[in-house]
Amino acid sequence: MPTPHGQTGLYEVFLAVAREGSFTAAARTLGYTQSAVSRQVQTLEDEVGAELFERLPRGVRLTEPGRVLLPHAEAVRDRLAAARAELEALRTLDGGLLRVGSFSSANAALVPRAQAEFRRRHPGIAVTRTEGPSVKHLGLLAAGEEDLAVVSPAVPVATPEGVTLHHLLDEPMLVALPRDHAQSGRRAVRLAELADEEWIVGNERLGDTLFRPVVAAGFTPRTALVVHDWLAKLGAVAAGLGITLVPALAAAAVRRDVSLVTVHPDDMPYRRVCAATPHTPTHAARAFLGRLRETAAELRGSRGFPRDPRRP
Repeated sequence: MPTPHGQTGLYEVFLAVAREGSFTAAARTLGYTQSAVSRQVQTLEDEVGAELFERLPRGVRLTEPGRVLLPHAEAVRDRLAAARAELEALRTLDGGLLRVGSFSSANAALVPRAQAEFRRRHPGIAVTRTEGPSVKHLGLLAAGEEDLAVVSPAVPVATPEGVTLHHLLDEPMLVALPRDHAQSGRRAVRLAELADEEWIVGNERLGDTLFRPVVAAGFTPRTALVVHDWLAKLGAVAAGLGITLVPALAAAAVRRDVSLVTVHPDDMPYRRVCAATPHTPTHAARAFLGRLRETAAELRGSRGFPRDPRRP
């Protein structure tokens, strides 16, 4: 027959004996031998330094130290039961917390669509989201402060130790133009055709913007306005004050009086978008990663996601 072991086993036996009023009845309830139950009670009594049961001709009853210990043993049992239930909920995706980070344009469609489907399948899991640059989220993942992040890692930057990247899609860049612009309605445009345009950017330091790869390649846009807010930036485009870059993931959120044209990938390479997780992700992070992959595939196949202009 099995025998109890560990501190939890001692309290389990103690509670069973207190409930049944005898070693024999407790042994029968627990599926242990009577001698095993007697030894476990003796071990616990040695640890607390007091007799917990008064041995009677027929059965046992709690001593004063036993009565003092009883509510504490019950509390230990209840806390362990709650812990087991919570751990089981994590395993079965019935509960828990998932901490998700993402860069801003991923929050226009990719992340919210994946989160909506995740919530439909796993309503018991609370999801918190943090927005910020990819390098921030990679650091938070490495520090154990996030469970999953959607990032666009810069090529020269090494992935932090302990973090795994999962490729989701390659994102084209679009140029937002006024509706009456000469290039409006085209499938793709070359940057050389826009060399004389005035650009609306989000930062005076172009290396910290979407222009980083083309600036590194030698293209310097003529800056007309520096506007941080996306709505204000697109409003300026619609008013004819300049043109701006828009990531394809944010295209669905662009206002109707602005025209979008794909920047030819030979001029501006597609941006790599990945999910980042610890090497051993949580059950919830694995499930969310699955929803991100499904959503990325849907976006790539949608009519609103630009096709590579190099392909027929």
